[in-house]
Amino acid sequence: METQEKIIAKLLLDIKAVRLSPDNPFTWASGWKSPIYCDNRKIYSYPKQRKLIYKSLARIIEKYYPEVDVIAGVATGAIGWGALVAEELGKPFIYVRPKPKDHGTFSQIEGELTKGANVVVVEDLISTGNSSLSVVNALLKEGSNVLGMVAVFSYNFDMARRSFEYNNCELRTLTTYDALIEQALSCNYIKDNEIETLKEWRYRPEIWGQI
Repeated sequence: METQEKIIAKLLLDIKAVRLSPDNPFTWASGWKSPIYCDNRKIYSYPKQRKLIYKSLARIIEKYYPEVDVIAGVATGAIGWGALVAEELGKPFIYVRPKPKDHGTFSQIEGELTKGANVVVVEDLISTGNSSLSVVNALLKEGSNVLGMVAVFSYNFDMARRSFEYNNCELRTLTTYDALIEQALSCNYIKDNEIETLKEWRYRPEIWGQI
């Protein structure tokens, strides 16, 4: 029987929300070279896959954070996921920007948030974790009790794991980079000789392709 990690990984590969190109790497906004590009916004266009994602996120929250009061989506990529999960669970929804607006009310949190509320943050993608954790810290400053974060996919970088541990924030994801490349190999999306390159990138992504 396939695990949830493998099922979600195959879903991302099948609809090309994740693309792998070890020989012709992508360039991220940060300038990093990468053999993988992940765009989970594509999932919104596929009703069956979209439903599987938001219901799976909701089940994680029901299992591990039953005391949740509010669902918070990270702007902008996870606003949709957060709203769908909140609807599934019948919970209030807010969304949070990594930084406050530079105009108008200068707010960082949009929606009604009561001080002391138990909040679970919904994210679509975890890379370094910095922008995701800035949302957690914004909620903590407003007096919220952040129970944890759930996400669709994580690159599982060491730096991200350390950051979440340092910030005492529990992270649970539907699938990870490791599960994804294993599934990509078993489904013939990549060749045997490309696995080592893909594994090397995850351990030193900031300098991969530059040496």
